[in-house]
This record gives sequence, structure tokens and C-alpha cells, in this order.
Amino acid sequence: MRNPVRRRTLRIATVVFALALPAAALPGAGAGAATYTTKVLTAPDRVAVYSGKALVATFTYGSRTVTFAGASRTFTEPSTTTATVTTTTWVRLLDAPFAGTLDAAWVTARRTDTSPDILARAMQYIVGASAVMSGSLQIAGDAAYGPLQPDGTRAEGSDFNDYLGLTWSYPGGITDPPEADQFRSLDCSGYMRMVLGYRSGVPMSIAPAAGTTLPRRAFEQEASGPGITVIPNTGAVPASRAKLAPGDLVFFDAATDDGTRIDHVGMYLGRDNGGRDRFISSRKTANGPTLGDAGGRSVLDGTGLYALSFRSARRI
Repeated sequence: MRNPVRRRTLRIATVVFALALPAAALPGAGAGAATYTTKVLTAPDRVAVYSGKALVATFTYGSRTVTFAGASRTFTEPSTTTATVTTTTWVRLLDAPFAGTLDAAWVTARRTDTSPDILARAMQYIVGASAVMSGSLQIAGDAAYGPLQPDGTRAEGSDFNDYLGLTWSYPGGITDPPEADQFRSLDCSGYMRMVLGYRSGVPMSIAPAAGTTLPRRAFEQEASGPGITVIPNTGAVPASRAKLAPGDLVFFDAATDDGTRIDHVGMYLGRDNGGRDRFISSRKTANGPTLGDAGGRSVLDGTGLYALSFRSARRI
């Protein structure tokens, strides 16, 4: 799906937003106001926000995803890989797709926010992850992919509400009760719905809804999920990955029994310590979410299974 936003001419502007915050909370700002410089970029259309010469955040038109420059942290999964991802990028979500209006109070608050962001939440389901509770409900912790089948493979179909053990209601009177044998399990698209939908507030649906909700299946998320396409699906490995940003959904045609249909989805984390573009996803061979290399390296370059089956990317 093409980005519906018109191409914008490159320009630089200074914007001043009144803030009901003390001057001490706004380093380098005048009393009661924060001054940011913005630079409008294209392909995809986005706005980079600066404080002085320092990049603070990047907003993408038509997307809820905002990347912030923050403290460095390192993501690891030593049981499955020696690779690590060290990044200063933090990924937050707006309440609605970005349409050009910048809220300085929101920017100022988020640039120093160290609560779990999208990437940190994704890491809360890998092997060995500790349980995260919301009251008496476990909302995160080591997740399986799905129940073991007689042939030794893992079954698909575990959505976020199966992991939680909750019946979920959707508009139109649709309800989805949990499957008992899928408790604490997340398949690839269910994992994205857990992190982005249940945990982060992106609206969800069972069926596609013209780019307004995150649907159930990987090929539906690729074709009609919310946000914008940053790498289109041409049916082949993309010629460039330069437009990727941490938090983008990455899609694959990894299976051989369903033609050319997209059948796997993950989330791009960034460059690992080997300089490889690394992602995290829930897969059968690893029995759950992983950034590791069990059953195929979790990288988008090279000659491995996922590198060769990588097809497209979407920024929610």
C-alpha cells in the first residue's frame, strides 16, 4: 500500500510551544517554553525534531510510531545467540497517526521516559523472561509459540488473549474466547498484537479493516494493517533496507506450502554487534518469541532463511 500523504518539499522551521512546565524541566529553554527545530524529510514523509543540534525524535506521517533518541540499552538472549543489539532508539506510540501537529509537552515528557517502550515490551516474552503482572493478571513473561502437535511441530493460532486466558470482544458483537491449550502461547502475528495492541493501545480486529486496526494474520497485517508501508512487497528480497527504523514490522514469505503469501511477521530491533539487521519474532522452531538464531538466524541480510524470505516492512 502506498503512502497516501503527498510528498513535501524539504524545509527547516523553528517551532515554539508553550508548556505548563517549570523551566528546570526544559534544558536550554526559556521560562515556560521549549524551542525545537524541525526538519521535514521524505521517503517516507516524516518530521525530525531537534533540540539545538541534537536529534530528539522522528515522527512519520500516517504512523503512530515515534522514535526517540535516549539512553543506550542492550538486548540479549544468551541461550539462543551471542548476538546483542545495543541501541539508543526508544519507540513510543501516539494515540493517533501523525498528521503534522507536534505536541511539545508530549515530546518533552517522552524524551526522558525510561518506562518500557515497544522494544522493551517485545523482549518481555523471550525464553526465560520474568513474569510481568497487572494486578492478578500475567501480561508478560516467557511465551511458547503454541501447543505441541502429534507430528512434533507447534500449532499456529495462539493470539494475545490465548496467552492471557481472556475472552476478547471486538466491534460488531464478535467475541473470541481463549483456547485452553494455547495458554501462555503467542504465534507470530499474535505476538505483534500482544505488544502493539493489548500492551500499547493499537486498535485490533479479527478481520482486516482498511488500515485502521491490526488484524489477526501476518499477511493481513502486511497488506492492510495501520500505519504506512516503508518497504513495499515486490515478491522478492528488498534491494535496500535503508528505510527501516526500530519498531517497524518486517514480513516474510518463509513457508513453502502456501505459495507466495506472507506467512511470518516480526519486529525490527536495529543493528546487532555484528553489524547485522536483527529482528525479533515468535516462531515454531524456537517455540516462542526470539531474537536468536534457532531454526534460522534472526537477521535480514545474508543467505539464511529469513534473509532470503524477507519481503516488506510496515511502520505502525
